[in-house]
Amino acid sequence: MAKERIEGLVSVVITNFNRAAYIRECLDSILQQTYENWEIILIDDASTDHSVEVAREWLEESKRFFPRENQVLIHELPRNIGFSGAINVGHYLSRGEFIAIQDSDDFSHILRFSRQVEYLKNHPQIDLVGTNYYAFSADHPEKKQLAGWIKYGDDIRKVYGNGGHCVCHGTCMFRGRLFDQIGGPTRRIEGAEDYEFIAKALNAKAGVNNIAEALYYYRTHAEQRSAHYYRKKGG
Repeated sequence: MAKERIEGLVSVVITNFNRAAYIRECLDSILQQTYENWEIILIDDASTDHSVEVAREWLEESKRFFPRENQVLIHELPRNIGFSGAINVGHYLSRGEFIAIQDSDDFSHILRFSRQVEYLKNHPQIDLVGTNYYAFSADHPEKKQLAGWIKYGDDIRKVYGNGGHCVCHGTCMFRGRLFDQIGGPTRRIEGAEDYEFIAKALNAKAGVNNIAEALYYYRTHAEQRSAHYYRKKGG
């Protein structure tokens, strides 16, 4: 029996590991969204810094702005299980018709959810939609550069068919039923879990596209996950 999801609700899944310096800005960008029907599911992957303390302080300070109770869930994992495990926990806990990915060291444009929900409602053949984004260095946040590797339309399937990557994982919003159907990333491809998930969606004949508007801000810094594998944004 398929999971019953809440119509119109965006479940924002945020995985976190030692991002105390950035997580408040990340969470603020969700609170400021023009699209107000969302829930946050923050999965902390056994951080050793004070990330969770910062997140809980933010929650206490901000909860008066939430239109309903239980809108933010902060779940601390008892041990570090890695990105794939943590994000799958978040996906399983999601209740929304839509699931949005948000990396804890990045932040979203205030119109991101509005644009993506509108796109998915107007394009029933599309199951997952990303956006373009601006990249910036943690050392020079004023210098933002538009990504040039994002693809659109039929080119997306061609790129993944050739082993390439052209959808920024942190920008993704997809229908909850897509996760219910195909599951999340596995632990088979360490460092390329985001590629694996999108390729799996395409293999399942899911419709995938990107919005050309830059609706996400991707921070580069020495401690980020993708720096250990790729310099180009992947996850």
